[in-house]
Amino acid sequence: MIKIYVDADACPVKNEVFRVALRYGLKVYVVANSMLRIPQEELFELVIVNEQSDAADDWIAEHVNANDVAVSADIPLAARCLEKGARMLDPKGRVFTEDSIGAALASRDFLAYLRDMGNITGGPAPFEKRDRSRFLQRLDDVIQAALKAMRCNAQGRCGSRSPYA
Repeated sequence: MIKIYVDADACPVKNEVFRVALRYGLKVYVVANSMLRIPQEELFELVIVNEQSDAADDWIAEHVNANDVAVSADIPLAARCLEKGARMLDPKGRVFTEDSIGAALASRDFLAYLRDMGNITGGPAPFEKRDRSRFLQRLDDVIQAALKAMRCNAQGRCGSRSPYA
């Protein structure tokens, strides 16, 4: 069974994850450093980790498996999840793949370097309505691809390992 893991403390699309998970009947782990309100559904579980830096990331990386879906804007967490065969997307609908994660990590490191040098003072672009729409579409695409991969594995024949196929 596919599970969805949400790095929840600053995630603006939790409600969208809940809605899609209910449609597919998927278990959702909402991982946070503090108490959050989530819908009272058997499929949804709040996991509260300690307040140490990266505790939620560590919990998700430890529990995620192949074909599970993780939602986080944290690029190093994305890399860790991809190593385990999970599917990864950020709250704006960006799908991370084995092919794209290296460039994402390099860009992240380069921007951190520029910030440390005082060259960049702005943050990410604000979350917009179209980001929410893109996220919903990509989450559905990623879940469909994971379901297809699971059927393929059960039948003993598999093709490409694309996040969409």
